[in-house]
Amino acid sequence: MMIRVMLPAHLRTLANIRGEVRLEVEGAATVRAVLDALEARYPMLRGTIRDQQTQQRRPFLRFFACEDDLSHESPDAPLPDAVASGAEPLFIIGAIAGG
Repeated sequence: MMIRVMLPAHLRTLANIRGEVRLEVEGAATVRAVLDALEARYPMLRGTIRDQQTQQRRPFLRFFACEDDLSHESPDAPLPDAVASGAEPLFIIGAIAGG
């Protein structure tokens, strides 16, 4: 299945990507499967979205799909049908912090 992914500008620059990424994902459409496919295609992104040892999401990145925050969901939870079908993208967004 083809999954659409929108990355934050700094990660698009690092991987030399313009616009959204379209990834072929085998098996169940999950955040883990998408990140595995993304890192396989763009090895320079390894360790930027999730820790390479623990596989935990980096603190200042969030995952959104269909207007829902998936950041605290299990990485093996199925993505919404609209994302799995390619109708809607999975957004990886840099969190804004400040004070």
